[in-house]
Amino acid sequence: MDTSSKKNAHLFHKNPARPVRSQSLKVGNPSPEEARRPCCGELKVFLGALSFVYFAKALAEGYLKSTITQIERRFDISSSLVGIIDGSFEIGNLLVITFVSYFGAKLHRPKIIGAGCLVMGMGTMLIAVPQFFMEKYSYEKYEKYSPSSNLTPNISPCHLESSNLSPSSVMGKSQNKIHNGCVQTVAIIGPIFGFLLGSLCAKLYVDIGFVNLDHITITPKDPQWVGAWWLGYLIAGFLSLLAAVPFWCLPKTLPRAQSREDSGSSSEKSKFIIDDPINYQMAPGEEMKFMEMARNFLPSLKTLLRNPVYILYLCASTVQFNSLFGMVTYKPKYIEQQYGQSSSKANFVIGLINIPAVALGIFSGGIVMKKFRLGVFEATKLYLGSSVFGYLLFLSLFALGCENPRVAGLTVSYQGTKPVSYHERALFSDCNSRCKCSESKWEPMCGDNGITYVSACLAGCQSSSQSGKNIIFSNCTCVGLAAPKSGNWSGMMGRCQKDNGCPQMFLYFLVISVITSYTLSLGGIPGYILLLRCIQPQLKSFALGIYTLAIRVLAGIPAPVYFGVLIDTSCLKWGFKKCGSRGSCRLYDSHAFRHIYLGLTTLLGSVSIFLSMAVLFVLKKKYVSKPSSFITTRDKTVVSSSFKKETCAARDRVLQPKYWPGKETRL
Repeated sequence: MDTSSKKNAHLFHKNPARPVRSQSLKVGNPSPEEARRPCCGELKVFLGALSFVYFAKALAEGYLKSTITQIERRFDISSSLVGIIDGSFEIGNLLVITFVSYFGAKLHRPKIIGAGCLVMGMGTMLIAVPQFFMEKYSYEKYEKYSPSSNLTPNISPCHLESSNLSPSSVMGKSQNKIHNGCVQTVAIIGPIFGFLLGSLCAKLYVDIGFVNLDHITITPKDPQWVGAWWLGYLIAGFLSLLAAVPFWCLPKTLPRAQSREDSGSSSEKSKFIIDDPINYQMAPGEEMKFMEMARNFLPSLKTLLRNPVYILYLCASTVQFNSLFGMVTYKPKYIEQQYGQSSSKANFVIGLINIPAVALGIFSGGIVMKKFRLGVFEATKLYLGSSVFGYLLFLSLFALGCENPRVAGLTVSYQGTKPVSYHERALFSDCNSRCKCSESKWEPMCGDNGITYVSACLAGCQSSSQSGKNIIFSNCTCVGLAAPKSGNWSGMMGRCQKDNGCPQMFLYFLVISVITSYTLSLGGIPGYILLLRCIQPQLKSFALGIYTLAIRVLAGIPAPVYFGVLIDTSCLKWGFKKCGSRGSCRLYDSHAFRHIYLGLTTLLGSVSIFLSMAVLFVLKKKYVSKPSSFITTRDKTVVSSSFKKETCAARDRVLQPKYWPGKETRL
């Protein structure tokens, strides 16, 4: 779950710290003029605009995940390279997030957010640009037999005559409570619409509007189908640009209603950090100098690094998000390859089933925290328990896999009687030895015997005919080799469907996946509350920035890369580009893919569980039994020197307080 939304929400109200003794302040009732100030209207505008920003941002991130397989096939690249592309989405955070989280609390926040929306919108649209500068998508599917071809409709795929073509010369192609919930709710809805948009665009052909669709001989169910992946990026980019408009019209700060300023209750029922009686704020009209803020940067960072609970939780979260980012990035690909589903259906089930389960889990975790008024120690237990139970459920997915597709020469022999090991794989056999076929092409044909052949040529087919968009091959010697008694030696363009038990396995997978997503998400709110309560109030904004930076840089960038590299090792058949270099994978070993994908996710989750147990141990040993020991004298001195100079003067001023208990977690 993206924690930056909470940070941005509570940063909007300017509270650069200046020490004021909260006990000495006497605040009267607000004047009629103050009561009539339109603070509520401006606050609602800000909340609405911020919610729309997070909707657009989350939609773009969800859509990016949904287009992984589309981009891989469109540009004929490997999963490892796609992982680099996906990870680079987070590089912008590496450059600015730490400084924005630190200095942004003192500057004009609405305009900073608006500028960020403009950059985000332009960057999202930029992703779609390669589509308009490259040649049209060309798939390896006997395009010479398409209706637009001038060739005769009956051509022999098996070239029995002598040919100058060699296998190596022919290459393939290819209110408070409402305020505290609304931003995160919209941020969760965003990925739902992102994946649903991905499902819709995946049904549209990649070059829609540029080619005659009547000449396209493949359907969205075909493994080589590429949808209009670029269309969703234009839509998401436009939404981000639109979200920037309201922020340029908002003031730097908003007046606050008196009822909230007088509130003495806190949404955090049990405190982990004992709040210092000195509340830090600035007098009206005062501004902290930029150089003073810069001088406080390193001392503030040093204070965070000396907090063992914060560091351990940061490490546990980083490892866990490595697991989650890798799993989510390649989940559509896993569904496609393991269960033989189309890209459109994979994105649809993730957007409509999995992500709502995550949202429900996060909401349930918040309800549990509120109803039972859990303290920080109990919240940590809930966070740890949800992780343990969730990953135990995840282990059951190892048993819910499908068998490898029967592909002659790659997974089974041409006789179809025995599996073929990695070292025994051979695409050539006696039945196709006279056909002068290319082993680099991937033009799958499904024989009537239920075996898929890499191409009709390698199936030994002597003739072909066309019925609508379907191409029928006949007199296929290799098909007859595996089914000599049937007498039907024909086949049809395309891969054979998975075995009959695979659709049922897919349903079981969806059920377990939904329950696992819900269980893991239960610990989201308790974990975030732990993060907030282990940090001094004046450092919470900075701590959240460091946390978000670490998650995105140490998990968001590398996880898709090394997941992709390991997934590539399970490839059985690589495609080739026109230039002869290796393209994208055409066929994966289902068993190897399943064990790599699920095993790596489980391994990282187990490491994060042990780190979370260390957090619980440190809490029990030091901070639950002796809560006052957390605040040290050194920590209290990490305050700007300008703040200290104004302490005495601030006591004599009658100021309207801008700090109230629980402000760090409220808008």
